[in-house]
This record gives sequence, C-alpha cells and structure tokens, in this order.
Amino acid sequence: MTVMPDPQRVADLLRQVAAEEIMPRFQRLAAHEIREKTGPHDLVTIADEASERFLEQHLRALLPGSVVVGEEATAANPGLLDRLADAAPAWIIDPVDGTRSFARGKPGFTVIVALAVAGRTRAGWIYDPVADELAMGQAGQGSTVNGAPATLSAGGEASDLRGSLGLGYFPPAERKALERRAADLPGLRPLRMAGREYLDLLTGRMDFILYRRLMPWDHAAGVLLHAEAGGEGRLVDGDDYRPTLREGPILLAPDAPSWHAVRAVLFD
Repeated sequence: MTVMPDPQRVADLLRQVAAEEIMPRFQRLAAHEIREKTGPHDLVTIADEASERFLEQHLRALLPGSVVVGEEATAANPGLLDRLADAAPAWIIDPVDGTRSFARGKPGFTVIVALAVAGRTRAGWIYDPVADELAMGQAGQGSTVNGAPATLSAGGEASDLRGSLGLGYFPPAERKALERRAADLPGLRPLRMAGREYLDLLTGRMDFILYRRLMPWDHAAGVLLHAEAGGEGRLVDGDDYRPTLREGPILLAPDAPSWHAVRAVLFD
C-alpha cells in the first residue's frame, strides 16, 4: 500500500518552483528561451523545462520508489505514459500549463501535479502563481482552495450555466454539429487553459467544461479535485475518467442534474 506524502509539502513545492523558476521569467523571456515542439501553437520555454526538472527531483525524494511522467519529458519519450498503469506511484507533472499565455506575458497559466497509483488518481494540486490560488486534495478527503473547502456553483438548467467547450480536437463534422447545438448554451466563454478552468470550477466561477483531448498532466489533478468537491465528472458515455485515457470527451458539471442537462443539449 502506498503511503501518501504530506500534501502540504507538495503544495509548498509548487509555490517554490513558481517563485524560483517561473515568475522570475514571466514577461522577461528572450526569444531564444521559447521554442516550438510540434508547431506554433505547441510551445515550450526555459521555465517549463527548469520547473519540470525541479519538481521531478523534489517529488521523487518526497516519495521514494515513485516515477515521474512530465509533459516535457514525455514529448521526448512518449513511452513514459505507460508508467501510469504500473503499480509504482507516478507523479504527473505539467510544469507550466498554458505555456502560450506565459510566453506572451499573459496570466492564467498554472502548475499542475497529480499522484496516480496503478492507473488511478490519488491526489492533485493546481497552483496559479499570478492569482496566488492553490487547489489541493486527496481521494476520499475532499478538496480545498487556499485552505477553504472548494465550492462549486449551484448548477441549474443548461441555459443558465456558464461553461467552456474544448471543440478543437473533435473531428470536423462532429465539431460543427456541437457548435450548432451549443447555441442553446448562451453562457459559453472561450476555452482558456485546463488548470485555470479547473480552478474556476472549484470556486464556482464556471459551471461546466467539455474536453476531448485528455492528456494526463492537463486533467488528472483537476478531475479528482472536482469530484472531491462534489462535482459530476465523467466521459459522456458514462464511463469514469482514468489518467491512462487519451481521449474523451469528458464533461464536468457541479452535480448530476446539471451534467445530464448539458449532455442532453450537446449529444442527445
């Protein structure tokens, strides 16, 4: 049985890496400190790489025998994703979620860490260093934002809910159909960044989110924290989320009635 590390020590590491590796470079990046990975919309900066190295070193030390699945390391070695199904505890790291905004000197980026064991998320942390907002939680123990219990919105009818739809990874025909149906959801706002949107769910600023692409560093922590706050988050076919999944779609809402209401508009 895995002995869980002190969650506050992990939270302190997120604050530390933000203070030492991320914020000193915010709005100060030189051109040579930003490069493309797969294209102009998929960027990595010196802050991403330095933050991932920092977190990998310190998280391994915090939980001996654990492995690390980081976004940047996985870009170079996709086989690292296979570690998520192993019995060994796996730290899942997004060192700077929202790199495009960070590289442009705009807020909204976050640091995301999750801990998975045998393909199930056991704990999660999301930190927005500009807003100084930190969410954390463990399976079966609830989730908090800056030390207070996470508070989801009250939910309601689909036409009254505020949310975002990540339609960019849907096949073109399906995306067009969803765009037509989304006209019945007047509370939509543009998709921003996964970490920031999960924080907005956990503080009641948003009601629902739909994603299709499910890279574990984007979603493992947020789905757990949302569930621990009492939210309803499942694949639209009804299956549970697991960090070993790569594609959804997944829908998150504050409660079951709201989840079914939004799903009915988009998919029924």
